[in-house]
Amino acid sequence: MDNYKMLKKLVAMAVIALFVVGCANNSVSTKKKTNEGRYKVDQDYGPDSEIDVSHVKNAVPKVEPLSRGGNRSEYEVLGKNYKVLPASKGFKERGGASWYGKKFHGYLTANGEKYDMFAMTAAHKSLPLPTYLKVTNLANQKHVIVRVNDRGPFHKGRVVDLSYAAASKLGMLNHGTAQVEIEAIDPVQWSNSQSSEQNKDDKSAITLSSSKLVVVDNLVAAKPIGNNGQAKKQLALAQQTTQATKNPNNLKQVDSYKGIHYVQVGVYSTGQAAHAVTKKIDQFELPVLISEVSSTERKLFKVIVGPMQARSQTSSVINDLAELGFPGAHLIDLPK
Repeated sequence: MDNYKMLKKLVAMAVIALFVVGCANNSVSTKKKTNEGRYKVDQDYGPDSEIDVSHVKNAVPKVEPLSRGGNRSEYEVLGKNYKVLPASKGFKERGGASWYGKKFHGYLTANGEKYDMFAMTAAHKSLPLPTYLKVTNLANQKHVIVRVNDRGPFHKGRVVDLSYAAASKLGMLNHGTAQVEIEAIDPVQWSNSQSSEQNKDDKSAITLSSSKLVVVDNLVAAKPIGNNGQAKKQLALAQQTTQATKNPNNLKQVDSYKGIHYVQVGVYSTGQAAHAVTKKIDQFELPVLISEVSSTERKLFKVIVGPMQARSQTSSVINDLAELGFPGAHLIDLPK
């Protein structure tokens, strides 16, 4: 009997030992798969559902020192040697573009940064890191600006690997690849060109006399208020007001229309600042006016929205302006 009990215990212990060994093997196996990480995934993929990246802005070129990582003069991948260019100025190339997404999301790029598939970045085999590129999809002429911070793609015929966000903006997600032109951006020249464009905008700001109301024609009808017939009538009234102010004797006649009201957005110290505000309030299907007012020390510039035919309409506009960052907007009547 004792021998039987001893045998029973030994069998039980053997079963337990086998179970423990099995669990240990499973643990090691699982750990091995985890360590394999992204390279266990054969084909890259994007988010589980398509993400709207319309809010993601282009990379802004700026002068940066070369990254500590990823800029060796030569390196080897899959048995092939690649040389890194000493500079990117004047670089232009055409070829295939691909994109990489979730497989690499959160992993380190060649220059030591973490890859973010929702940022405007890219990979290139030979450009210095970082380099800013203008990438144009030759099929639809859409273009983006990206910052190169990684190496790749190492496939024949491909010249650039784009982030998910950049690929989405270029309209190439469905096809996976696209024929593109890439052009290196000189940050200094780019900055100067942006300043020149800003100067053009500033020079186009309207210089006003103290008695004029001028229609600034830079609005986009993105959020109509009322129907198109009303909007056209309002624009006609504003234009009539502008013409009338050329002759002070006609001002009271124009202003005698009952129910014609305006909303003052704000008062600004320069015409350029006022003009910049008119560009921000582009969601109203209403004319925008700039009125120059002379004070004892300097000139001020009022930005005015209107005319509107109902005071209830002005309340809606005032609320919308407050949400846009103009809490001081308020109802006014055209000065008589």
